[in-house]
Amino acid sequence: MPKKHRIVLAEDHTIIREGLRSLLSLDPGFEVVGEAADGREAIDCVERLAPDLVLMDLSMPRMDGLQAIRHLKRQCPHTKILVLTVHKNEEYILATFRAGVDGYALKYVTHTELVSAIQTVLRGEPYLSPAVSQVVLEGYLKGTETPQYGSSWESLTSREQEVLKLIAEGYKNKEIANLLCISVKTAATHRANLMKKLDLHSAAALTSYAMERGLVTT
Repeated sequence: MPKKHRIVLAEDHTIIREGLRSLLSLDPGFEVVGEAADGREAIDCVERLAPDLVLMDLSMPRMDGLQAIRHLKRQCPHTKILVLTVHKNEEYILATFRAGVDGYALKYVTHTELVSAIQTVLRGEPYLSPAVSQVVLEGYLKGTETPQYGSSWESLTSREQEVLKLIAEGYKNKEIANLLCISVKTAATHRANLMKKLDLHSAAALTSYAMERGLVTT
């Protein structure tokens, strides 16, 4: 019997994880060995199970998919990562590939297309959904390959990006401190630094910026 490829699902919506698990179970070449509801769980799961591939959502609580990708590519370079997301934002697509992702697929794909994407990435070839390829090509032809918010975004540390996501999800400083195991004072400092670096001076403005970047969805 051919060896099954071991897969971890990183997706914060339970019903979507269940659907993915059911779909992948139909293919004799795949075995779902673990599931994660946020970026931190995904890292723990991959480091513990050493799967062949991770199906990674981008908008997740606590730690988003992009930060998890950066970590996993450093610590678990042999595990392939295929992003599965609703986001078609060019800036986000480019950021994930800079982080080392192996493929980028949209959640609108059919079962057949998803299997093809997984198989492509497992062969060591990059995968990009046709709709995403069109977005990147249009951006290139328009001369917008450099992200509009690139300089501001790149100035943020990984921790500041994490705090930004939590602010956009409605968490207050005390709650952020508890989630990240830092002091309330440190959480407040991160918030102040975000406002200064991004020149945004309210939680609403930070939330809007985070939504534009695809960190959170409405």
